Amino acid sequence: MIALQAAVVSHERLQPAATAFASELATRLGCERVAVGFVEDRFARVVALSHGALGDNRTESLRTIGTAMDEAVEQAATVIAPAPADLPPRIILAHEELLRRDGGSVCTIPIAVRHELVGAVMLQFREAAVPSPERVDDWEHAIALVGPVLYFMRHGELPLMKRLRNRLRRAWAHLRGPAGGRLRIGLGLAAVALAVLLAVPFEYRVGGNARVEGAIQRVLVAPVDGFLKQSLVRPGDLVKAGQVLAELAEQDLQLERNKWTSELAQHENAYGAAMARADRAQLVISQAKADEARAQLALVDEQLGRIHIEAPFDGVVIRGDLSQSLGAPVQRGDALLTVAPRERFRVIVEVDERDIARVRLGQAGSLALSALPWDTLPLSVSRITPMANVVEGRNVFEVEAALLSQPDKLRPGLRGVAKIAVGREPLLWAWTHRLTDWARIGLWSWLGH
Repeated sequence: MIALQAAVVSHERLQPAATAFASELATRLGCERVAVGFVEDRFARVVALSHGALGDNRTESLRTIGTAMDEAVEQAATVIAPAPADLPPRIILAHEELLRRDGGSVCTIPIAVRHELVGAVMLQFREAAVPSPERVDDWEHAIALVGPVLYFMRHGELPLMKRLRNRLRRAWAHLRGPAGGRLRIGLGLAAVALAVLLAVPFEYRVGGNARVEGAIQRVLVAPVDGFLKQSLVRPGDLVKAGQVLAELAEQDLQLERNKWTSELAQHENAYGAAMARADRAQLVISQAKADEARAQLALVDEQLGRIHIEAPFDGVVIRGDLSQSLGAPVQRGDALLTVAPRERFRVIVEVDERDIARVRLGQAGSLALSALPWDTLPLSVSRITPMANVVEGRNVFEVEAALLSQPDKLRPGLRGVAKIAVGREPLLWAWTHRLTDWARIGLWSWLGH
């Protein structure tokens, strides 16, 4: 057997390897001829004859040898002609035709690979003697060892499409056979599941990260330049309309007021003196300066009235911790505090640009907050922002939604995930449409059409 293996592996291609195997086997067994064939399109085809005689034989002779191999493959057993009396009867029509033409005896042994019969080796002897069972067993062992090697060499030389067809044909045969019962059931269930995924529509939802905000947010700014004197609230505190939330230092404004009060008194005295002297020019000048001083004094009084920053409505402070900034300078217009209503909220949903086209006003959805993971809050789309923002490297559109129910634990600034129902689509489409859209855009950009 080692010599037979050496004869095969010393060649890289099937034709010389099979010829070397047949020649070595014929020499060792004393055969007149050894033929090697493999099943192709359900019929055996001779690929090699001993001593390289394949090209010298007539076509009819090769067809008869192939038919004899078919008899052994179809019966899945070694076929011997003349048939021994102690073996079960076999169909040996093609073998008998070989005996009528060439005489002697014939033994055809199938080649099995992975429980599948893929070919056969036919041994022709000049003598008509029936081989002993021990010799037949030795021949079968040798072919069982070397036959699969030749088969895989042949398989590697087949074109890709032909290999694929052979694989599909074997799979189909296995599926139709008795051993494919479980596989047929599994494929049937898979087909039903695929039909459900393709045909049955389910609710399709889009969404993304969401945050809760007050329906109205009022930013309280510094009314004048100055210094922060006192902070009476911190974020999270509930406030009432008109409640003082912070206070600016009034010393600089009081000094400014004293300055303009003094100047007003001086200009009024100058006005009285000019009237006593009947000095009309000085009268006009003093009157104008007094009016300017009164205007500046009124402005300072108004600024003094605004150093107390008050809540514009009942609500909650959501931004601005001034307790660590007492005495710090502030400029006019600096944001100090943000107040939002306690009972009125809105939800801002960050929807990816690939999904925004499916979002419409009035669509329903749900919100799950990190702080309230077990409470799903219903919502309804009320506004779609027409401009996109870049968030974590993605283009997202902010969709404003109104909460249809508001639990007592709800607070501005809470974050979570929101989903908006945008229609009914098959599940398979919902799972794969982003991949197909990406592939379509990539193909379009590559082809340029």
